Amino acid sequence: MCAVICSDNERKIIVVDTTLRDGEQTAGVVFANREKIMIAQMLSDLGVDQIEAGTPVMGGDEKEALKAIVKMNLKPSIMAWNRAVISDIQSSLECGVDAVAISISVSDIHIKYKLQSTRERVLEQMVKAVDFAKKQGLYVSANAEDASRADEEFLLQYAKCAKEAGADRLRYCDTVGVLDPFLTFSKIEKLLKHVDIDIEMHTHNDFGMATANAIAGIQAGASHVGVTVNGLGERAGNAALEEVAMTLKHVLGYRLDMNTKGFLELSRYVAAASGRKIPVSKPIVGKNMFAHESGIHADGALKNPRTYEAFEPEEIGLLRQIMIGKHSGTASIIKKFQEFNLELTPDTANQILEKVRKLAVELKRPLLDQELLQLYKEPFGGRDTYA
Repeated sequence: MCAVICSDNERKIIVVDTTLRDGEQTAGVVFANREKIMIAQMLSDLGVDQIEAGTPVMGGDEKEALKAIVKMNLKPSIMAWNRAVISDIQSSLECGVDAVAISISVSDIHIKYKLQSTRERVLEQMVKAVDFAKKQGLYVSANAEDASRADEEFLLQYAKCAKEAGADRLRYCDTVGVLDPFLTFSKIEKLLKHVDIDIEMHTHNDFGMATANAIAGIQAGASHVGVTVNGLGERAGNAALEEVAMTLKHVLGYRLDMNTKGFLELSRYVAAASGRKIPVSKPIVGKNMFAHESGIHADGALKNPRTYEAFEPEEIGLLRQIMIGKHSGTASIIKKFQEFNLELTPDTANQILEKVRKLAVELKRPLLDQELLQLYKEPFGGRDTYA
């Protein structure tokens, strides 16, 4: 079953996770084979549609990990990444994958300086590689690297040639993250008007817009979206799996056929395996996602969590936290002390709040439960033992 379905018209969005390929290309990140296998299993359990699991032509551990993942017979399709080179695709075939991404640059700056080639040669290489892969019975994504900076007429020609050669989809790569959501929508809408081919959004986060651009592409008609766990990837990373999925569900109203409670475990495992900590304010899975300290916010969340929360924390395995610190109010103090089986009068809560704010400034953080209880035990107006 498809991971994401539009509740209104049954339109399907295919989620392609590339944590094991583009995610591992994050500078300084290497996954052990056992970690790759574990991540692949967790992605399958979560409910993604396709896993881009690596680059077989690298050989060695990379190829062995890919073979092992294929042998797991997971629910998702297993894709391998390739240059537009026949020998790369042959390496993928040796791994037993059912799908290949065939990638070549389409922007003039890449063609001239990286490939030292021509537009004509790019089209020739891509068509030859796609044709070969299709004859082997593979699902094919024709990747347009640096599509966002390509000449639009040449990109249309590339897409048409890819379709005629048998490609199942076009991967639209915003390789250096230079798009904005409005421009993304316009470009994808135009592309689809001229070429009837499935499009995958593959967006990078150099300007902090990877998730927004991925969503904009979907709204313009893209049927596939490439993501990574925690937004891992080259430089500033890719669109984050957990952000894209939950945005589709809670902002756009799509039906999400995923085990959302698996996001937190997967996110934490990938963070440990990659050596990249999850920022406390990380959308969806950061520990501050459901933490409230400001008096007005905390009071609202206590009365009705939806006043300051877009969805329930239990949906992804987190817990709501009412933090007691400099910005707290008396409602939070009273509620917190009820957890200690202590009922405070408004006057007592105000006196404790004054001491809380003073101590929080000195410590430069919210207070721990033990510190709150100590403030309660101290004579009001007495010497602050934490000074």
